[in-house]
Amino acid sequence: MRKLLPIFALVCSLVGMETARARDVIHKGDIVVVPLHGEVSPSLLTFLRRAEKAAENGGASAIIFEMNTYGGRLDSAAEITSALNRATIPTYTFINSNAGSAGSLIALATQHIYMAPVSAIGAAAPVLPTGEDLPLTEREKTISYWTALIRSSAIKNGHNPDVGEAFMNKDKEVKIGDRVIHPKGTILTLSAQEATEKINGKPLLGDGIAASIVDLTQKAGLKGDIVSLNPSGFEQLAFWITALAPLLLLGGIIGAYLEFKIPGASLPGIISATCFALFFLGHYLAGLAGWEVVGLFVLGLLLVLIEILFFAHSTIVFGVIGVFLMLTSLLWAMIDRYPGETFFPTGRMLAIPLLNLFVAIVAAIIVIAILARFLPRTGLYRRFALMTSNPPGPSLVGVPRQFVTAISLTPGTLGTALTILRPSGKARFGDHVVDVVTGGEFIPPQTPITVTQTDGMRIVVKSAVEC
Repeated sequence: MRKLLPIFALVCSLVGMETARARDVIHKGDIVVVPLHGEVSPSLLTFLRRAEKAAENGGASAIIFEMNTYGGRLDSAAEITSALNRATIPTYTFINSNAGSAGSLIALATQHIYMAPVSAIGAAAPVLPTGEDLPLTEREKTISYWTALIRSSAIKNGHNPDVGEAFMNKDKEVKIGDRVIHPKGTILTLSAQEATEKINGKPLLGDGIAASIVDLTQKAGLKGDIVSLNPSGFEQLAFWITALAPLLLLGGIIGAYLEFKIPGASLPGIISATCFALFFLGHYLAGLAGWEVVGLFVLGLLLVLIEILFFAHSTIVFGVIGVFLMLTSLLWAMIDRYPGETFFPTGRMLAIPLLNLFVAIVAAIIVIAILARFLPRTGLYRRFALMTSNPPGPSLVGVPRQFVTAISLTPGTLGTALTILRPSGKARFGDHVVDVVTGGEFIPPQTPITVTQTDGMRIVVKSAVEC
């Protein structure tokens, strides 16, 4: 287990070099430009969520989404819409060619919309992945839900909700005063000129037409340096890591247990450190966690190591606090918290993280119970147990194996632990040094022990110290 901390630090430092390159420095008052190109997908959600939090935490004066998309997944669009509606700084969409389908819904979640001279927005009718229309009942349910979401998002950001609804519902008529802007029967799509046309002194949808980002900032009266945030090579990886969070937690916990259980084996510690490092890395890139949660986890790990190495038989305070800090850091890393929200998360913010942590812990308990019962009986375990270094003094190095196994050790034979038994290690019985294993307890060096069971090469012992 002592190997876990330096391995974890090494992995974090390696991935930290990449994440440092993935993040641009944002100063107070900067204008952050975020590209929104290609398919609306979970990986795009991961990137936009990170970008929004980075802009807000950096004190940016505004964030501009440069959009060119024909749409994509509605579930990802819903999550992106929810994230943008939480923004605490002014949000702009610059439609540089296309804001089709799900892209138009995302644009309505920003406070200001500017369009390139040749661009379009709209046509957000839901369809199957094959491009075919939804079945009638499912179509009505989908449109009913999404039109309500679109209208509320449009109203919040100062847009005409009827226009947003007409993007999806062909039965929606758009009428301003006595003028019918769009009749029933077709899905609404607007060109830049149509979207920015002023009716009764107010643009139909877009704030104006801009030739570029610089032109937009001038027309919108934005002041500050323009900083671009771009997706890193790990954005897609971050999506998969966050989706596989319970498995990574399970791998980290099981690896740490095996590092305790099998002395001399470095692989379990490497696996554990890698799983935890990937867990924190994925949630960091996804905009869910900062390096402070890593610090909290490392502090908890240090307290657990202090408990094991120095206070194993006197107190459990350090261990309990350490485990609590580690669990807290794992839970906190999965919480989707935005700047300005309450410090202590509640409700839906906690639901998925708690479920992930619960699943991982329950699965780990089951796997550990199975390993604790059967692992000491395996040849693989005994092979690693024999790899530990011999303690100073008389030993059996060079003695044929059959001589070692012929040692007469019956239940009740007294001896002394030469190394820490965690639960395996070295012990002396008379003039012989042999490998032993406990029933699961940890026994410090130089502790009197007694044999409780022998099974071929496997010698099971317990502490002979009376409590």
